[in-house]
Amino acid sequence: MKIPFLSKKDFFSEEEKKQIVTAIGQAEHQTSGEIRLYVESRCRYVEALDRATEVFAILKMGETAAHNAVLIYVAVKDRQLAIFGDYGIHEKVGDDFWRKEVTEILSHFQRAHYADAISKIVHDIGAALKYHFPYDGQTDVNELPDDIVFGR
Repeated sequence: MKIPFLSKKDFFSEEEKKQIVTAIGQAEHQTSGEIRLYVESRCRYVEALDRATEVFAILKMGETAAHNAVLIYVAVKDRQLAIFGDYGIHEKVGDDFWRKEVTEILSHFQRAHYADAISKIVHDIGAALKYHFPYDGQTDVNELPDDIVFGR
């Protein structure tokens, strides 16, 4: 999907980065699921979902115990995004959930509310993960870092 963007370098302020990382941490504290954000300048593929699938594998996100990791992928200069969920969460929420989340994030991106949009989507994904994979304080560990990954 095409969206209006700034350059990758200027995409988030330091405060916005903290906002997003905090949102990821808060969402993950309620679930055994994992959420990551990957931002790069250009998408190597015509379809952002293909690149998101590749990045998901590179970041070893498919190695979570319950296969309930979700990647939010953004290609700034190419104005593309995708949300990719591992099969554990995908089997629970289905294609309609991902389409709804992409539509939601695009509506915020249209108004240049990038960090707010991503934080909102992280919250929504976190709620779905919480419902299907609730947090267990005795067994759950943070399997993946919460930081934003910036690619090329």
